[in-house]
Amino acid sequence: MEHVKSTGERIDPALRERAEAVLATLAGPHARLREDQWTAIRALVEQRRRALVVQRTGWGKSAVYFVSTALLRARGAGPTVIVSPLLALMRNQIDAAARAGIRAVTVNSANTGDWERTYAAVDAGEVDVLLVSPERLNNPDFRDRVLPRLAAGAGLLVVDEAHCVSDWGHDFRPDYRRLRSLIAELPAGIPVLATTATANDRVVTDVTEQLGLGREAGPDDEGTLVLRGSLDRESLRLSVVPLPTPAQRLGWLAAKLAELPGAGIVYTLTVQAAEEVADFLRERGFPVAAYTGKTEPEERLAAEGDLLANRVKALVATSALGMGFDKPDLGFVVHLGAPASPVAYYQQIGRAGRAVERAEVVLLPGREDRDIWAYFASLAFPPEPLVRQTLAVLGPDPLSTAAIETRVDMSRSRLEMLLKVLDCDGAAKRVKGGWIGTGQEWVYDRERHQRIAQARRAEQQAMLDYLTTSECRLVFLRRQLDDTDAAPCGRCDNCAGSTWSARVDEGAAEAAGERLARPGVPVPPRKQWPSGMTELGVPVSGRIAAGEQAAEGRVIGRLSDIGWGTRLRELVGADAEDAPVGKDVLDAVVRVLAGWGWEERPVGVVGIGSRRRPHQLEHLARRISEIGRLPLLGTLVPGGDRPSGQANSAQRLAAVWESWKDVPDLGAVDGPVLLVDDVIGSGWTMTVAARALRQAGAPAVLPFALALDG
Repeated sequence: MEHVKSTGERIDPALRERAEAVLATLAGPHARLREDQWTAIRALVEQRRRALVVQRTGWGKSAVYFVSTALLRARGAGPTVIVSPLLALMRNQIDAAARAGIRAVTVNSANTGDWERTYAAVDAGEVDVLLVSPERLNNPDFRDRVLPRLAAGAGLLVVDEAHCVSDWGHDFRPDYRRLRSLIAELPAGIPVLATTATANDRVVTDVTEQLGLGREAGPDDEGTLVLRGSLDRESLRLSVVPLPTPAQRLGWLAAKLAELPGAGIVYTLTVQAAEEVADFLRERGFPVAAYTGKTEPEERLAAEGDLLANRVKALVATSALGMGFDKPDLGFVVHLGAPASPVAYYQQIGRAGRAVERAEVVLLPGREDRDIWAYFASLAFPPEPLVRQTLAVLGPDPLSTAAIETRVDMSRSRLEMLLKVLDCDGAAKRVKGGWIGTGQEWVYDRERHQRIAQARRAEQQAMLDYLTTSECRLVFLRRQLDDTDAAPCGRCDNCAGSTWSARVDEGAAEAAGERLARPGVPVPPRKQWPSGMTELGVPVSGRIAAGEQAAEGRVIGRLSDIGWGTRLRELVGADAEDAPVGKDVLDAVVRVLAGWGWEERPVGVVGIGSRRRPHQLEHLARRISEIGRLPLLGTLVPGGDRPSGQANSAQRLAAVWESWKDVPDLGAVDGPVLLVDDVIGSGWTMTVAARALRQAGAPAVLPFALALDG
């Protein structure tokens, strides 16, 4: 018999019993639904409502949508569509669904060969859950052919990691913003669930507005049901260990890593840092692996498996390892460098301590952190003139992103982000063959972008305050996420007294210093011209001819390196003086050249002239020729009115295409030529200069520079 609420709504008394049974298949026979889990499930299954669940990592948000899916499918509802941002998250979700007898499949960039079979299985009713990435929603074929059928026949729509939809998160995944249109097109009565572990009041409000979920309401009221729980986790022991230099921080990590419980994650702020730290820890005998946005999918999967099985002590990772990675017994999270906001920091440390009594969380902040924050902030939404220029380029005929690059000076990643936002706003549209303009009026929301920038600055300041606060660190973080029930944890370094000494083992610090001071980074040559160069008056296309290519080059280090980065920024940064390189740098040059391992030693040196630091580069080329006892064969002098500051490959190549005059005649040269510059950025300066030298007779060109910017 059904119970009837005062509102007239019929409640099935056996529903919770069936929900508990599904949960048992997911999480084991002793698992029981939390009250908020049950509230959300009932709202979705019985009331067909819209809900936003904000609960800490490990609380069981996925259980809500998998249990709801099983119950809805039993009632004859269509499949659940889950919009999920990361492949790692999708893999975990599919494995969890299988345990409950739920048939889950995914459509993403890593399984293109399976798409047609997947669509056919969905049409045949053989799929309970379809996981898609937000980017898939704007794939022309998927958007026009598959999405309408899904929207019409879905039983439940789930937006996982919903904080990505907020105006704070659209820079991360702009495709999340098109979910508002998808939700608006859903037939009446299809429930919607949005979930996240990291959302303060501002983000909750923004998510409900961006997704068009409607006003916030309580469990028995109409509107969006918002369920927020405590962010406390009794296992976490939070500490900050301030150390002045990168070598000391890396040395501390190497000395303490064995003392940290179980297996864990070491977070860094950049890809280069992750790779550098992982290399050093392996040299010190630790089984670790790097995990970044540049790691191949197969390697990522293998690394995740190694960490889950405790075959490695740690993954040294960027934020690419975060949402969706599920290891309940993760024993520690260490940060080499502070994230730019307490919200991001809490999300990452929330990976630890879900099923262990004690998990160590240690932050080793660096002085260079703010420079890294500033760099990423500089990649925010483009200024209005660039946006207007992009809109002016788009017309009724499709243009590829590469073709747009020849007409708009913006980096590829930034341009793609802008195009997606314009698409979400209706001013552009992705079609087969590229992008078109819609002619729809578009307003640059300057106030919104200023608000985002202001929010970023406030969160960065809050992160700096976290480093020096004397109050409970967990209270500080929970308050940043508007968790009003926060009370002193009694476990962090401020509550319990210092838990980790700042003393660094001399041997470890010395080894770290030596590793960071080790110069030499290979620079692969360009082998392909950018597309559409004839649009810019540059008559090249396709592969660079073998007889015009540069060989692999070398630099002392990257400007973003933990070790050499600071010194190189002092030497060649935007505000650097035109001064001769110091002895320490010349010593590093010698070490790089001595360890190059070239097949044939260079027979001469050619310098590249500089408008900004001519004396520095002249001195560098001359000293290399003197130290190596090689003739200085000449200098390529920049000519013409060469612009600066280009952002993408096509524009950069066009800017340097006819730059060089006084190219020396190298017809009599019988070996490789060492080509010397200060900084390699896009690589096009070296590519064009090497081409000029090869055409002048050089049998090979070896590029060398002080720094790599990128």
